[in-house]
Amino acid sequence: MSELFTTFSDSFLDNYRNKVPNFGFEGFGYIVYKRTYARTVPDLTKESGTRLEEWWETIRRCIEGAQKIGAKYSNQEAEMLFDHMFNFRGLYSGRMLWQLGTSTVDRFGANSLLACWYVSTREPKAFDFIFENLMLGGGLGFSVRKEHIHELPKIKKNVKIIHQSTKDADFIVPDKREGWVKLLHNVLDSYFNTGIGFTYSTLLIRPYGEPISGFGGTASGPGILVDGISKICNVLKSREGKKLRSVDVLDIINIIGSIVVAGNVRRSAQIAIGDPDDYLYIRAKRWDLGNIPNWRAMSNNSIDADSYEQISDDIWKGYDGNGEPYGFINTKLMQTQGRLGEKINDDCEGVNPCGEISLESYECCNLSEVFLNNIQSKEQLIEVTKLLFKTQKAICLLPFIHKETEKIVRKNMRIGLSVSGICQVLGTDDLDNWLDDTYKALRKFDKALSREWNCNESIKITTVKPSGTLSLLAGSTPGVHAGIYEFFIRRVRISSDNPLIDQCKKLGFTIEDAIQFDGSIDRTTKIICIPNRYDKNTFLAKHMTAIDQLELLKRIQTHWSDNSVSITIYYKKEELPKIKDWLKENYETSVKTVSFLLHNEHGFKQAPYEEISEKEYLDFKKKIKPISSLYISTESISGDLDLPECASGVCPIK
Repeated sequence: MSELFTTFSDSFLDNYRNKVPNFGFEGFGYIVYKRTYARTVPDLTKESGTRLEEWWETIRRCIEGAQKIGAKYSNQEAEMLFDHMFNFRGLYSGRMLWQLGTSTVDRFGANSLLACWYVSTREPKAFDFIFENLMLGGGLGFSVRKEHIHELPKIKKNVKIIHQSTKDADFIVPDKREGWVKLLHNVLDSYFNTGIGFTYSTLLIRPYGEPISGFGGTASGPGILVDGISKICNVLKSREGKKLRSVDVLDIINIIGSIVVAGNVRRSAQIAIGDPDDYLYIRAKRWDLGNIPNWRAMSNNSIDADSYEQISDDIWKGYDGNGEPYGFINTKLMQTQGRLGEKINDDCEGVNPCGEISLESYECCNLSEVFLNNIQSKEQLIEVTKLLFKTQKAICLLPFIHKETEKIVRKNMRIGLSVSGICQVLGTDDLDNWLDDTYKALRKFDKALSREWNCNESIKITTVKPSGTLSLLAGSTPGVHAGIYEFFIRRVRISSDNPLIDQCKKLGFTIEDAIQFDGSIDRTTKIICIPNRYDKNTFLAKHMTAIDQLELLKRIQTHWSDNSVSITIYYKKEELPKIKDWLKENYETSVKTVSFLLHNEHGFKQAPYEEISEKEYLDFKKKIKPISSLYISTESISGDLDLPECASGVCPIK
């Protein structure tokens, strides 16, 4: 091994400083990168002022930051990883791209670099945990299974929680994350344990719109907190003297999510996991029945079933367009198998919001991503996965805010190394062999690395995440999903005052006013319209039946992912009988997680994707100048930028 890496030399960086990265979708990825991951740096061409990073600077910050947290790269390894990332063969997770090499890592440790968690709801402190991690920009999977919520105490009677705008309240809420969490803790403690109410004041909370440093965003003001606490109290009051039901726990956590979301640029990614025979739970999002609280839109809901026979007719009623189709989670299969057919003993009991990582309570996911469409050989695939894996392993050894998490992470050292661009290489004969051999090489590498670092081997190491922004940077189909269209307009939303708007106008892109659902113009948001295409060899969604997608899930779960595969099966109503037949035959042996979405010719204005013809695509391209550089001054930008990774909003975590 060469000398241990500390920093990149100027002579090495000179190879990349003036080199134009091959961002995906003919430069669209560059715009997305500038919007999402480029941080503020000093502008050395001026006496004062700042600008946004260029791609080589982001990579340097991240790899040098990874070394500081213990990745232990040699000089040769660091330079190889730099080249792989620069050419979009592999990337750290979006969260890592944003935070590595910043002071936020010093403040929050691993919590700054990892986005999503799972927690059971056996004890009241689980709600504190959920609130805190959502406020840190994370996502949560949580259980509403009866065996878990039954352990919660009965709700005390006649508890009164009163908000007052005075300095003599029992509790003055501090203007920080811990203060909001403490308020929720006190409320739940009153209802679960003491039975004694209290007054609280929000006088110290900063007003709406002020910037938030660290994780970014703007303050939502005290109003949303007061309103949310009131709603939570109403749920608790309705169960005085009784235990909470699954839908009560669901409502409380969904309301917590709405507190985090409202008035802020952050999103709240949640997945609820319930019992297949829980009548109230499986009807919780039957919007057609009416009287469903709107906050229940905050979570995607799934059932935990270890056999097809547990999937009742009531569950299938959500698949006919009258409600949201629930996803399926097979905890038993996650606990007993890694890759399909390979036995394992995993104490996991849930998943992260996108479902690709099996987790124990208080455990978190740890992701990186490789883009198969940009990989030239199996040897290169093995090399880039090993290099990314080192940083992921090092993160597992960092301190965590919660000791429960730190303990379980140290035990499992669970990692999710994902692949995207699958549907761009699906037609190649040696795909399965590449995945199999890379997995085996990575297992061998982990064994040696764990011995060298004196830590546990990783219980699971691979996954397929849905991807979002990162796949746009790399020009890849997201995760295991097919390309949406061969030629299409991709619309991306951006703040109206973002300097990228003027840059994109000069380049010739169409800029639209954002139209709200009621037809009015959203003055805070603009939409950039960008022509895109997939290569002719890419498998497209319109060419894949629901059964094709399910078979692909099974294939990737066999050859690559020992965690799970995040997949949304797009289906038509007439395909439901075949879907049921397939699940009846394969569910117990081949499905760890799966979700479904009814195909809908929505006809929405300003849809994220709009199909166009080849001629329309070429006509659009004639009007656009090549994207080679986007200089963004940040003199008018205050605070950190915080934007979602997944354009769909399903898993919008950096």
